[in-house]
Amino acid sequence: MDVLAIWNRFLKRKIYLVACGGTALTLQGIKSTTKDVDFMVPREVEYEYLIKILKQLGYQPRTGAGWKTPEDPYIFDLYRGKKIHTTELFESPLKEGRHTLIKEWQHLYIGVLNHYDLVISKIFRAASADVEDCLMLYRVKRQEIDFNKLEGEYKEAAKYHEPENRLLDNWEHFKQVLRKENLL
Repeated sequence: MDVLAIWNRFLKRKIYLVACGGTALTLQGIKSTTKDVDFMVPREVEYEYLIKILKQLGYQPRTGAGWKTPEDPYIFDLYRGKKIHTTELFESPLKEGRHTLIKEWQHLYIGVLNHYDLVISKIFRAASADVEDCLMLYRVKRQEIDFNKLEGEYKEAAKYHEPENRLLDNWEHFKQVLRKENLL
């Protein structure tokens, strides 16, 4: 948050960032740390402006979506639009109900992605850390998650991504993990 407060001081117009991945879990107090900082920048014009400002602050590209300064220990992965890695969400994360506000400064708005889109984007990747993150999220926020809605949204999203069969296998694996933990 200290780094984001610095960004806010240099911005001259509003930028909406929506935390995704492990960052969203960390900001909600579900996970203690994350290896990088993941944000979606849903509006194209805001993405371009933010990148321009970050370059002025000494940030340089480090990975596909990652930006870092030499002295900062964090890599900030900034995803443009509705896409996280290779997963494109159906709706803008700025649409009502698709995120929750965490902090707002004069020019910087920080939200976290809703539980459904978090699970979908992580289970699509299905690395062991992603499955663990989803398990943590489900344990803590189970009362807020309608499992049937989650499964429906996941399967609908899988229809539009390749390979659909692998994504459906990822979902079945996650369901097995939930059953093993007596969460289903």
